[in-house]
Formats: sequence, C-alpha cells, structure tokens
Amino acid sequence: MADPEMSVSPYWELTFDADGDTDGRKRDRLLAEVNPLEVRDLVVFAHGWNNDRSMATELYSRFFAPIPALAPATARIGYVGVVWPSMRFTDEPIPDFPRSMTATATAAAPAETGRPGLDKDTRHALIETFPGRATVVEQIARLLDQQPDDERAFEEYGGLVRLLVEVPPDAPQAGFAADLLGDDEPEGLPEMFAGSTAAVCEEFAGALVGHGSPESPGAVAEFALPNPWKGAQELLRQATYYAMKRRAGTVGERGLGPVLGRLAEAAPGVRVHLVGHSFGARLVSFALRGLPKEVGTVKSVTLLQGAFSHYAFAEKLPHDTGAGGALRGRQSRIDGPLVCCYSQHDGALSTFYPLASRMAGESQGLLDADRSFAGLSVAKALGPKWGAMGHDGVQAVPGTVRLTLAEALQPAKLPTSGCVSVDAAAVVKNGGGPVGAHSDICHAELARVVLAAGRIK
Repeated sequence: MADPEMSVSPYWELTFDADGDTDGRKRDRLLAEVNPLEVRDLVVFAHGWNNDRSMATELYSRFFAPIPALAPATARIGYVGVVWPSMRFTDEPIPDFPRSMTATATAAAPAETGRPGLDKDTRHALIETFPGRATVVEQIARLLDQQPDDERAFEEYGGLVRLLVEVPPDAPQAGFAADLLGDDEPEGLPEMFAGSTAAVCEEFAGALVGHGSPESPGAVAEFALPNPWKGAQELLRQATYYAMKRRAGTVGERGLGPVLGRLAEAAPGVRVHLVGHSFGARLVSFALRGLPKEVGTVKSVTLLQGAFSHYAFAEKLPHDTGAGGALRGRQSRIDGPLVCCYSQHDGALSTFYPLASRMAGESQGLLDADRSFAGLSVAKALGPKWGAMGHDGVQAVPGTVRLTLAEALQPAKLPTSGCVSVDAAAVVKNGGGPVGAHSDICHAELARVVLAAGRIK
C-alpha cells in the first residue's frame, strides 16, 4: 500500500543527522522489506536545500510520479527518499510548488519596505539546521532588521555568521570535513570571513543588482548604490551554503555509502540508482567514497543541478595539474554511467556558486581592477575555476560525452558507462531571482533520463 504522502509504491525513507548517523529503524525496514517485495531496481533520491521533511517528501512525490507510466511494464521499481538536515531560505521559490510550502506572507515583509530581513520561517529553519544557536540567529536577525550605518556593526554581523556555521571541535564533522575536500575546494573556514565583512557584503549586494527578487523576478533596479545590508543577507545565505556543502559530503560518505553496503549484503540482486539535486547531488556522489570496496550494486548516478565543483571527478585540475578533484576516479565505482544534468538558467549556480566559491577560497575581493561584469554572468566573468556541475556539466574528465536532453532521450543514445553531461536547459528553465531555475527539476523528461541511465527494464 502506498504511503499517503507519496505518489509511488513501494517507498522507503532514509533519515540521517548532520554527522551522517542514520535512523536505524527506517534503515532496517528497507533492508527487511526490499527482498520480499521483489524489487529489482531501487531509485534513491537525495534532496538539496529543503528545510523540512514535508518539502523533501513533496519533491520526491512529484519527481517520482511519472516513472511508473514511463518504465517498462516488466520493471519492478522501489523508491527511497533521503532526508538530511539541510537549509533553504524561504524566499527561494520552487517552480510549481504551492507558495505556502516555499514562503509565507511574513517573507514578503522585508520586500514591502525595501529592507532585507529574516522572516520567521527562515529564522526557524536556521535554528532547526544549527541546533543550539538560537541566540546567534536572533542577533543576526536583529542586525539585519536594524541595519546600523556603522562598519563595526558589519564586523559584529560577520562574527555572528561565522559562529553560526562553525563546527564544534568535538563534533564528528570536525575531524571528517577536511577529508571531504579535494584540491579543487578550499579547506577550513571560508576566507570570506578573514577580511572586511562590509567589503564582502558590498560585493554580494553588487552581484544581486539586476537579478531581481522572488517577488519581482527579473526586475532591474533603478540606478543607486547597492545596499550592503542586502549583501549581508546574501553572506548569511552563502555561509549556510558552505555549511550545507560540507554536511552533504559527510552524510553521503559516512551515512548513505555504508547503508548501501548493508543493502548489498541484505539484497545483493537489487540494482541501485542514485539521484541527487543541488547539494543532494554532492551527497550521492560522496556516497561513492563511503561505498564498501566489494559493492558493485550502484548501476547509475544522475545529478540534477549539482551544487559542487565541476572538477570533482577530475584526476588533474586544468589550473593545477598536480592536483585533482575531491572525487577523482570515483565514477569507476558505478557499474554504469554518471549523468550530470545542467542548465544555463540556473541563477544559483551561474552567479552565487562561483561568487561564494571564489570568496571561500581567496580573501581578496571578487572583482579585479581590470575586470568588468557588464553583460556577463558571474560564472563567465570569474572563469571556469569556480564552476559548478549544474552550470556546465562535468569538466576535465577525458572521454566525457556531452548531449542535449533530446539526444539523451533517444533510444540507446545514453552511454552505458563513464561521465555524461546533459544540457537540460530545454526543461530546467523556470524560476525567479535570485536562484532562477535551480529547483525546476520535476519534469518527466528528467525522470526518463534516470530510467535510461539505469537501463531499467
């Protein structure tokens, strides 16, 4: 019998905490039931920036819904939704989702006054995502609301944001996080906190100009100096981005990977297909690092608007041939293809991912004296060093096949192994500023990509 919250059956949920520890009861239910139900193919989906279980469940239900009709009649498919403690600001719209699920009337209050601020739902999400930091969240909210015209206030704000996202020294993530980084990613706390907070906020504010807002996507502001407090809210967003990126890797390697190993022992005949959106794409990719060496049951990995380095799987980095990506060579753990879907309409990955990555890795300002952003996306202006999977696909991996979505959906066109970059801009195209189409992934065409990648029969 189908879960009343879910469009497909059988469906299981796997839940992990920030350190990758799993809910044993839910894991054991999956291990006990998958064989008696004669599941042959198991699609495991990990969400990105969702701030509660209900939103993740809604995403899974919408994405999975077309699969039974698209799959061959002989297919025996099971479904798993991964739930992990992530964070998504409530002013980021998700196309076709009820607005009540993604934002509330309180979120509009700052826009009505033209002043940045934190609505009550975002405050709640921050408190839930960073347990024990409620006082810090309230102090951050107070400064965003008051906007003191004082550089000391910006430095206080920067210190509070840093305190919010820091991992306690005795937490499992503290010793684990450094090993999650390859030479394509900076180690330690982002350098954006090392210099002037006011200067960083001014640069974020400048990047926001012309990107509109969730309430008026695409709107172009009248000529005026950017409000650095608008950039201060973006600094908070990007600091939580950094923390969630680190957490996704931890949950993937320390949590999901070992569970897949247990699944291979309990049900060796079940073929596993990993799917991840945004930081969930990073999560399922890092699960390959946590997969026991003898396990060969992962038959495909599909990344939807992946929010991590496009060099993650590279043996050598173009800008540093003595270094490699955090997941270099891990695609060999897949008995099938690694398919990366990307879109030029993803504002989160074309603008704020490279901006935050650059600021996380270098303390100097974003803009060089001779560089102009006029007419360019931030990704183009900064160059490829800071790019994301979901912006332009897998990079610097020899033999990677590049296809349009239409080509990928042709019979037998999708390769059966290796890395594949699929331009999904034909369907991943809707969404307001500042994140654009980053969450526009619930399309039958993308469900078909998962089926084709997994060779599900």
